[in-house]
Amino acid sequence: MAEYDAGPYVPRGADLTGLRRAAAGCRGCPLYADATQTVFGRGEPSARAVLVGEQPGDQEDRQGRPFVGPAGKVLDRALAEAGIDPGEVYVTSAVKHFKFTVQERGKRRIHKQPTLREVSACRPWLTAELELIAPDIVVALGATAAKALMGPEFRVTRQRGELLTPGVPLDGARLLATVHPAAVLRAGEDREAMFQGLVADLRIVAARLS
Repeated sequence: MAEYDAGPYVPRGADLTGLRRAAAGCRGCPLYADATQTVFGRGEPSARAVLVGEQPGDQEDRQGRPFVGPAGKVLDRALAEAGIDPGEVYVTSAVKHFKFTVQERGKRRIHKQPTLREVSACRPWLTAELELIAPDIVVALGATAAKALMGPEFRVTRQRGELLTPGVPLDGARLLATVHPAAVLRAGEDREAMFQGLVADLRIVAARLS
């Protein structure tokens, strides 16, 4: 059985640039084999807020940067509406490789949710990012990110919008869990209401930062 652990690939004492370079060669779980590339975090190294999503999507996998697809546009709009400059945060994912299935017609790549084992394998990268940035607040976007930060029993629906103590060691930081922007895109008739709910949660973050 293949090992699922990115820990051996994480260089000690590296800065974010060093982590990003090392992550490009990560073989900590089998997801690297089908993905185009590792998608590491991006943003201000001194950011007071870190936003954590689930994993890269199709566009992120192709471009090598998180939150550059449709969900990223929703996130940027929600941040701006909440009073947070998107250019002043750091965004990353709990899992750094795109997991997908391929539709027979058109060969379109469809997102597939990572397993808890894959999330756990990738956690050393996320932990290293957070330790270097040392943010005031971490925002878990969706259930996968929240479980990566708080453990597999955590439920966003129960504690959404609350300021919590993260499950990873971050001195004085708080965590807020909310919906993933991709969920807004899938919401159909409820899209605007879900978007406004995301904005309301991000306003709690803005208040914390102020």
